[in-house]
Amino acid sequence: MILDATDLILGRFATVAAKKSLQGEKVDIVNCEQAVIVGRKQEILAKYKNRRERGAPLVGPYFPRIADRFVRRSIRGMLPYKQPKGKEAFKRIMCYKGMPKDFQDKKAETIKEANLIKLSHTKYVTVKNVCTFLGGK
Repeated sequence: MILDATDLILGRFATVAAKKSLQGEKVDIVNCEQAVIVGRKQEILAKYKNRRERGAPLVGPYFPRIADRFVRRSIRGMLPYKQPKGKEAFKRIMCYKGMPKDFQDKKAETIKEANLIKLSHTKYVTVKNVCTFLGGK
């Protein structure tokens, strides 16, 4: 299954990806930097900055600043990643920035329930903006 994350709400499509992965299906997510997080910009950035600065640099917890790893970490939170079935499911999930050459000729699916159009308000931040704020490139 190839998912296109363009204009999809991060939490909603991450749950679908986690469920598909637990069922044994390989999930590839493209255009991760274009996924959106719903809410006020200041609150979202403050929340992720707090997560990033928590702990110590040599001890952890480690929080990614690159968009594809950021999305993969969000999906990991929806899996029982400390159990064997969760570890295997997490290995079946791969995230990519942009559209890799391997997937250009294949059709990428989208999730209608997770689309940004379903929102009545327009307060959101893209994953790319969050990662740039955290210090990513």
